[in-house]
Amino acid sequence: MLNIVLVEPEIPQNTGNISRTCAATGSRLHLIKPLGFDISDRQLKRAGLDYWHLLDVRVYENLDDFFAKNDVRQMRLFSTKAPRCYTEADYADECYLFFGKETKGLPEEFLYAHPEDCVKLPMIPEARSLNLSNSVAVGVFEALRQLGFPHLRRWGKMNEAKQSANAEE
Repeated sequence: MLNIVLVEPEIPQNTGNISRTCAATGSRLHLIKPLGFDISDRQLKRAGLDYWHLLDVRVYENLDDFFAKNDVRQMRLFSTKAPRCYTEADYADECYLFFGKETKGLPEEFLYAHPEDCVKLPMIPEARSLNLSNSVAVGVFEALRQLGFPHLRRWGKMNEAKQSANAEE
């Protein structure tokens, strides 16, 4: 299982979309306060829609509270300031993927305390950053790809129909 950590997220729709990604992939969502919205916010729930029953979400007062309650053996800190590409890092089961708030990213002191864990998504120099929910999705699926997509269905109905047709021949 992957662990997605949002540090001080500000926009409920982004967190709702990330919640849906976590629910669909079996990833746990950790929210670090302060949050820019109420956890019961209608826009947050609307973005996740009917996936809330699949979501394991945990809320913490701050980063110290988070680290006191979790045994973090591997983490990847996603930041535009990072020295290497996210595909150059390895991702283990139970890895924690950290993402910062939409307006400022992760705290610089946190990044500089863990430079070997920092990764970035490549983009053109003129672009400031990607949308938070898009960044999370890219990070989650790279980690899951490296892990072989554990517990996830890797094909859809078209594959089942093809197998059925081949069996009839």
